[in-house]
Amino acid sequence: MICALTVRKLKPGTFEAFREAFMADESTEGMPPGSQFFMIRNSGDPDEVICFGLFDGTEEELRGSGAYSEYDEQVAAITPFVESVGADGMYEVVEHQTA
Repeated sequence: MICALTVRKLKPGTFEAFREAFMADESTEGMPPGSQFFMIRNSGDPDEVICFGLFDGTEEELRGSGAYSEYDEQVAAITPFVESVGADGMYEVVEHQTA
């Protein structure tokens, strides 16, 4: 399982504009089968946003799925609202538990 994750610090007060720009072209149609997407916001710092997706497959399968075909355009659309980027990459899920 792969987790694509990015931590962003937004410019103060821009969350709604960021969210709108980020989600503008997103739909479940572009998501690979078996994947999930999450956007979470720090409850103590509303300008810190983490976006991540889970994909039940390999990184090569995820990159080959076409899910990232418009990634550069999406990054360009959200850049005006982003102050800085922290962790950003593809991570292999090494432990997973469900209740």
